[in-house]
Amino acid sequence: MKEVAKRMCEEELKASIAYSTIADMEKDTKLKEMLKKISEDEKRHYEFWKKVYGSDCKVKINRTLIKLLRKIFGIYFTIKLLERGEEDAIFAYTKMMEIIEDPELKKELGKIIDDERRHEKFLSEKLKDMKAKYVGYIALGLADAVVEITGVHAGFLGATDNPIMAGLAGIIVGFSASLSMGGAAYVQAKHDPDVRPPVSAAVTLISYLFSVIMLALPYFLLKSVVLAFATSLIIAMIIMGIFIFYSSVIQDKDFWKEYLETLALLFLTALGSYAFGYALESILRIKVPI
Repeated sequence: MKEVAKRMCEEELKASIAYSTIADMEKDTKLKEMLKKISEDEKRHYEFWKKVYGSDCKVKINRTLIKLLRKIFGIYFTIKLLERGEEDAIFAYTKMMEIIEDPELKKELGKIIDDERRHEKFLSEKLKDMKAKYVGYIALGLADAVVEITGVHAGFLGATDNPIMAGLAGIIVGFSASLSMGGAAYVQAKHDPDVRPPVSAAVTLISYLFSVIMLALPYFLLKSVVLAFATSLIIAMIIMGIFIFYSSVIQDKDFWKEYLETLALLFLTALGSYAFGYALESILRIKVPI
C-alpha cells in the first residue's frame, strides 16, 4: 500500500505540473481554463496520495521537453502521452477501494476516480487537434513510401553495383508515386467531413517525398551500393519507429506489436524485391557496373 501510494503521489504531481505547463502555452481561453482545472484536480490527487503515503514525494519533470512536444506534435499527442496508462490507474484505484477501510479516504478516492474518468472524457470528446486528424494521411505517405522505396532499392541491389543508379531509381519512382498518393488522398478526404482534401493531399505527398529523399540520400553519399542500402534500411526503420510511436499514442495501440509487424513487412518486401532484381540480372545479364 505504501509503495503504491508513493508511486501514485509522484504520478499525480507530475501530471499536475505537466497540465499546468501546457495550460500556460494555450491561447484558447476556454481550453486554458479546462487544462488549469485538470491541473488543480491532479494536485488535489497528489495531496491525497501524499497523505496516504505519510510523507511528501519529489519528482523531476522537464517543462522544456513538454513545451517542445506541444509545439511539434500538438496538444492532443502530448496529453495522450502524459495520460498513457490512465485506464490501468483507474482500475488500480477501483481495486484499492476494496482495500481501504477508512471511510474518509475511501470517499476521497471515489472522487479521484470520478475526476480521472472526467479527464478521459475530456480527452476523447472535447480535445481535438488538427495534427491528430491527419495522422492517417501522414501514415499513408510515410508507410507506403518506406515500404515501396525500400523495395525499389532492394531490387536494384540485385541488379546493379552503381549506388547513383539505385538512388536515382528510388527518387524517380518515389516522385511519381507521391503525386499518385497525393491524388488518392484528395479523393479519400472528400468523404471525410473532419478534414480538408487539399491539406490531406499535401500532407500525404510531402510525407511521401520526405521519406523518398531520406531513403535515397545514402546512395549519393556512399560508394558501396550494399552499404548505402544498409544505411537506407536503418533510416527506414527509424522513420517508421518515430511515426508508429506517434500513432500508437494517438490511437492507444501497442507500439511494439505495430512496429514489429511493419518491420516484418519491410524486410519481406526488400527480400522479395532483391530476389526479383537478382533473377532479372541473372536471366538478362543486364547488371549495371559502378
